[in-house]
Amino acid sequence: MRPSGTPKQLEKRRRRAVQLLESGQSLSAVARQSGAAVSSVFRWRQTYRRKGTRGLEAKPIPGRPPRLSAAEKRQLVRLLTCGAVRAGYRTELWTLPRVAKLIHQKFGVRYHPAHVWKVLTALGWSCQKPERRAVERDEDAIARWTREEWSRIKKRRATWCPSRVRR
Repeated sequence: MRPSGTPKQLEKRRRRAVQLLESGQSLSAVARQSGAAVSSVFRWRQTYRRKGTRGLEAKPIPGRPPRLSAAEKRQLVRLLTCGAVRAGYRTELWTLPRVAKLIHQKFGVRYHPAHVWKVLTALGWSCQKPERRAVERDEDAIARWTREEWSRIKKRRATWCPSRVRR
C-alpha cells in the first residue's frame, strides 16, 4: 500500500534517508527516523547506488486521472451547498442521480449514480437522511408540553426494595 503524503513529500523522505545512510547510520536507525520499514530503506539505498538521485525522484500517482479537476470539485461543492431547489428540483434533497445529473449538466462529465458516492465522500460529504416533520409543527408548543405536561405525567422511578426483587 502506498504511504500517505504527496509524491514530493515522499521523495524528500527518501532523499533524507539516503543522506542519513551516507553519514554512516545503520539501516534500522534510518528506518526509525524516517518512519519507514528497513526493507524500504534498503531498497532506496540500492536504487540510489544504481540510478543516483534520479532514482529517488517522485513518480506520478498510478491509476486513471480524476475526471473532475480540483477547481471543478470546488465548484461542485459550492453548487451542492446552494441547495437542490436552486438547482431546479422541488425538494432540498440531494440524491445520487440528481448529483450525477448536475455534474453532467455543469461539467459535461458522466458518472454512474453509484460512483457519485465515491466523489462525494472524497469531498467530505456524508449520507444524510432528512427528518420527516409536519409543516404545521409548532416547536414552542412542543417545548412547553415537554416542560410542563410530560414532567407531570411521566412515571416516577419506584424506590428500590430488596424484598420486591424477582428471582
